[in-house]
Amino acid sequence: MTWNTRDYRKTVFRRLTDVRPDDIIELMNDREVRRHLPLARGRFGASECERFIAAKEAMWEANGYGPWAFFLDGEFVGWGGLQPEGDDVDVGLVLRRTHWGAGRVLYERILDHAFGKLGLDSVIALLPPSRTRVAGMRRLGFREDGEVMIGDERFNRYRLTRRD
Repeated sequence: MTWNTRDYRKTVFRRLTDVRPDDIIELMNDREVRRHLPLARGRFGASECERFIAAKEAMWEANGYGPWAFFLDGEFVGWGGLQPEGDDVDVGLVLRRTHWGAGRVLYERILDHAFGKLGLDSVIALLPPSRTRVAGMRRLGFREDGEVMIGDERFNRYRLTRRD
């Protein structure tokens, strides 16, 4: 099935606890998806999934925001949203390959939440150097904002402010 961007406006945002662990495990072990997740190392199995969901739920408890699971027509298509990153709030998406075209619509909904309901002044997006196609980030208003190291991995930081 082919999806168009209008379909993604119907995407339902739910908590990661509403996803079958096997669906998350499948996504997180997809070789093409992992190519853009340099912090993901080793096999992502049941115990890693349990710790992953617990860590993401802890973000909700501590901050009042965190990542969501995305469902379209009842199908899990990926996860993402807002996560604390130092003094910043990081916005990110991890989608099934068949749904990579949904990024812009999902980002717009997440950004509406960040700047509207949460009243944030800015958000960042951290992209590994393997993500060379960044024109979409610029079209959303993100501007290059240096580099950061997380562990031993380098990321290019992009920032979007409320006024942008």
